[in-house]
Amino acid sequence: MSASRQIGLALLFVLAITLAFLPRAAHALDPIYTGYFSDLALSGYDPVAYFKKNQPVEGDKAFEYDYQGARWRFENAENRAAFIAEPAKYAPQFGGYCAWAVAQGNSAAGDPQHWKIVSGKLYLNYNADIQKKWEAERDALIVSADQRWPELLKSD
Repeated sequence: MSASRQIGLALLFVLAITLAFLPRAAHALDPIYTGYFSDLALSGYDPVAYFKKNQPVEGDKAFEYDYQGARWRFENAENRAAFIAEPAKYAPQFGGYCAWAVAQGNSAAGDPQHWKIVSGKLYLNYNADIQKKWEAERDALIVSADQRWPELLKSD
């Protein structure tokens, strides 16, 4: 690969990362993070499994449910029924966006592999490094994110 192509790819990577953390005050966020080319919440992971198995578990296409404009997948019918009965109990906070980014007044994808249940609520972070930052000041950042989240959902 040529040096100019490597530089170009590096610049694209930096731009993508920068855009992921820019404030999105001009545009309201979707209430559930699904990525740009999908309507799948939690990248297809079962939100109920975090609570029942204490780990991320990929959901099955056979057990889907539409909620807040996103498709949710579940490991089994029992988990889907639990979610349908109490979606607010199982859905990740801040719609599955990164809790640390929301606390900063920004938005970024939450990674289903970087998660934590705190006081019965599921939180996601962008990656392992961000999760360490979030855990270092978790309680204060949750308060900040709770305050900033409604503004991120509003449009101009």
